[in-house]
Amino acid sequence: QVQLVESGGGLVPAGGSLRLSCVASGGTFRNYRMGWFRQTPGKEREFVAAVRWSSGSIYYATYADSVKGRFTISRDNAKNTVYLQMNSLKPEDTAVYYCAADTLNRAGSNWRDYDYWGQGTQVTASS
Repeated sequence: QVQLVESGGGLVPAGGSLRLSCVASGGTFRNYRMGWFRQTPGKEREFVAAVRWSSGSIYYATYADSVKGRFTISRDNAKNTVYLQMNSLKPEDTAVYYCAADTLNRAGSNWRDYDYWGQGTQVTASS
């Protein structure tokens, strides 16, 4: 069983920055694909970014087009933590952000491929 706890959400003006953190406990963190998703009321969960183990100590990051160049995902395996640095936030980035773990380290952006989820953290970028 893997538990995920997010933190770092909040209210910022448009153009501001936030860094989300997600601490994992249980399981073998370094082998998992870790992803960030977001959701607004009435809409399906949306892929934001993921970092996937390739081989040895090599990981690959992927991003939704809407956040490329503004958001950066990273991980610290020693701390069992994945981060999402969000810069140049826009009002349309406002959502609840979720951290997720895929224990099979799959590719793609389908939220259904993730096995464990955090409780979510609210991010609001005000115009």
